[in-house]
Amino acid sequence: MMTKKQTKLIIRIALLIGTIIAMFFVPWLLVYAWILPLPDTVQEQLDEAIEHGFDGMIVYVDEAEKPPEFYAAGWHDKKNKIPAYPQALFKIASISKLYNAVAVAKLVNDERLSLDSTLAFYFPELVGRIENAESITLRMMVQHRSGIPNFTDAPNFWAAPTETYEESLALILDKPANFEPGEDYEYCNTNYLLLAEIMDRMLGYPHFQFIRAEILNRLELKNTFASLSEVNIDSVMSGYHVGHPYDLKADEHGMLATAEDVGIFLRALNDGSLFDGDEQQIYSSIYENEHAGWVPGYQSFANYYNDLDAVVIQFYSTTDPKLYNWNLSEIINNRIAKILKR
Repeated sequence: MMTKKQTKLIIRIALLIGTIIAMFFVPWLLVYAWILPLPDTVQEQLDEAIEHGFDGMIVYVDEAEKPPEFYAAGWHDKKNKIPAYPQALFKIASISKLYNAVAVAKLVNDERLSLDSTLAFYFPELVGRIENAESITLRMMVQHRSGIPNFTDAPNFWAAPTETYEESLALILDKPANFEPGEDYEYCNTNYLLLAEIMDRMLGYPHFQFIRAEILNRLELKNTFASLSEVNIDSVMSGYHVGHPYDLKADEHGMLATAEDVGIFLRALNDGSLFDGDEQQIYSSIYENEHAGWVPGYQSFANYYNDLDAVVIQFYSTTDPKLYNWNLSEIINNRIAKILKR
C-alpha cells in the first residue's frame, strides 16, 4: 500500500504530465502575449497587438473625471495602405443586443410589450414549429433562457449567411429545443431575431427607428447606423478573416458604430442616464451592462470596469476559424485594464 507521501508525489507527477500535454495544444502566441511585460501605455499595448497578428485595432477609453482617450493601430484598409483611425465605423455585431434589450425595457415600461407574454402570443403561427412556444416568455428570450436552437449554429452558416428574417428563422423551425424554457442558459441569436421581429410588428415600423428616436437621438449619437446601406463604405474599417483572401468590409452584418458612440451609449447604460421612470429597474432585471460581438473580420468588446468607473471599447479587425484571435483579444483587453488600473 502506498504512503500518503507517495500518493501525493504520483498526483503531482500526473498534474505535471497533464500540464505538459496541455501546453502542446495551447497556441504559444497566447502564452507569449500573456507573459510579456506589461507596456507603460495603452498605445504601446495596441502596437504590440498588431505585432501579434491583428490587422487593425481601435480603443476608446472613458474614465470618470477624465477626458475620453482615443487609440488606433494597424490598418483601416490594408490594401490601400490607409492607417487605422479612431473615428472609423465598425461592425459591432452582438453588442447590438444591448440596444435591443434597452428598447424592450422601454417598451415594457410603456406597457406596449409584456415580459410575461409568450412566444405563442406574439407568433401564433409558430406554435408547433418552435418547441415550447406556448411557455417561452419574452423575458426568457431576452435572457437567453428559451431553449430555442441558435440559427447561426447551422452548418457552414458563416460561409453563406442568411439575409432575411424568414431565411434565418427557417434554419431552426421544427428543430427540438435544446432545453426546457427557463431551465438553463444558452447564448442564442435566434432569441434576438425574434425580439426584433416582435418589436417591428408591434411598432408598425422597423425597430431601429425606435432605437434611433429613444436612444441615439437622446444621447446625440450621430455615428451609429442600422446597416451598411446607411453609410459611406470607405468610412468602415476593413475586416479580415484568417484563411480568407478578401476584405470583408462589404458584407452586411447589421449595426455599425464608432468606438466613441458605443462608449457614450455604454456610459449612459451604466450610469442610468439613458432611462426614465422604471426603465432602468426593468432593464437591470433582464440583461447585462456590457457585451462583446463577433462576425467574420470583426471582434468588438464593450466593457465597463466598476472599480475604475471606466468604459473601454475595443475593436479588432481580424478573426480566425478556431477563435484563437478571440482568446488573444481577451488577453489584450485584460492587459489594457491593468494598464489603466496601474
